[in-house]
Amino acid sequence: MLIDRQRGALLGLAVGDALGAAVEFQTPGSFAPVTGYRSGGPHRLAPGEWTDDTSMALALADSMVEVGWNLDDQANRYVAWRQTGRYSVNGRCFDIGIQTRRSLDRFRSTGDARTSGSRLSHESGNGSIMRLAPVAIRFAGLFPEDVARLAEFAAESSLSTHASPQCLSACRYLGVVLAALMHGVDRNAVLAASWPILALIECEPFHPELCSVVQGSFRDKHPPEIQGAGYVVRSLEAALWAFNDAPDFETAVLRAVNLGDDADTTGAVCGQLAGAWWGESGIPATWRQGLAQYEYISGLADRLIALS
Repeated sequence: MLIDRQRGALLGLAVGDALGAAVEFQTPGSFAPVTGYRSGGPHRLAPGEWTDDTSMALALADSMVEVGWNLDDQANRYVAWRQTGRYSVNGRCFDIGIQTRRSLDRFRSTGDARTSGSRLSHESGNGSIMRLAPVAIRFAGLFPEDVARLAEFAAESSLSTHASPQCLSACRYLGVVLAALMHGVDRNAVLAASWPILALIECEPFHPELCSVVQGSFRDKHPPEIQGAGYVVRSLEAALWAFNDAPDFETAVLRAVNLGDDADTTGAVCGQLAGAWWGESGIPATWRQGLAQYEYISGLADRLIALS
């Protein structure tokens, strides 16, 4: 069951990304509700094709499989994606975020991934939580005995592109939540504000805005207060709202992408959560079969799992 859930986290990321791609940047209510893959969107993708969220997750996963834990290598693979379209669904880089582009430019100048991501609070996009599943898969074995180390790996994975306190806090929290779900810890327990594990990863306190999400803001709000926005705190909140009480993977991810706006990333983050909980077996077969490069993505997941 653990392996099914580990595979589900990465495949769920890609499925959520692909479902949201066609309605990315569209305002809520301005489009026919998403019920499955569709073509079009700002990048004119075919049904089942995905965007930068999955490309960067694949680059991160490939780095860990090939060289272990090396932030500079991770950043070099992101640069390869940007420059040559490596890891892209169609051989070209598209949909790259402004923060990611600027951070990779800094990395190319300095060669130091630990200092290339912006630390400014107003530059706190969701570009690192969207790609996080490979870290939780690779280091799932650290849960629960060494959960603080797991959280640190999750935060470190963000440094190359998104290094603000909000982004680092969100990665620490989401990484541990994903690992717990993979291990089958009850969803309600994991998302509870009183979850004891949280005390073990708060050696560095969460950013106050992230604390409100951890305390359950996603349970108390509804659209339009819940927004599929690019700001990391709102993005994580929206994904948790969609996942929290959903009866299955399909319901959770469709809730997420139908928020519109940054729909592909909201879908990718929710897809990680839903995939980690319901596993690959919980993803509708038609979505698995219709996912672009399914065999490559699932094979990369298996290589990560072998290291975990």
